[in-house]
Amino acid sequence: MSTPMTVYGKNLIDTELDALVKNDREEIKVAIAEARAHGDLKENAEYHAAKEKQGHIEGRIAELQGMLASAQVVDPTQATTEKIVFGATVTVLHVENDESVTFQIVGENEAMTSNEKISYSSPLGKSLIGKEEGDEVIVKAPKGNIEYEVESVEYK
Repeated sequence: MSTPMTVYGKNLIDTELDALVKNDREEIKVAIAEARAHGDLKENAEYHAAKEKQGHIEGRIAELQGMLASAQVVDPTQATTEKIVFGATVTVLHVENDESVTFQIVGENEAMTSNEKISYSSPLGKSLIGKEEGDEVIVKAPKGNIEYEVESVEYK
């Protein structure tokens, strides 16, 4: 199953993966070799700590590679629609408190990187997909419905 991801999100993952493979992985190999040189591995705390860190690094590398393997990269600048789709930068007005907020609709992993990003699978993200400027959106929340009005839609 493919997971949508913006070009920016893919670049973030590529950068982290590159650093893990070229820097962290190599540094931990050296640390393990140095700890191994200290002798008895059963009671060698440095060795065990280095091996544990190696496990975390390799796990994260595998996780990032999995994300990239299932990614469907979307370039928001190529959108040719007035409707809100994945990658759109949307400004909405919270009708009750008369406050505007702007964010980009992105994949779940990207949404965790910034307050200006929300996941397409979040309640607000789901409600906005397919809407246009001027449309009203009602999001069902635990404390009651929240009403928004779409003020603008951009693809940048």
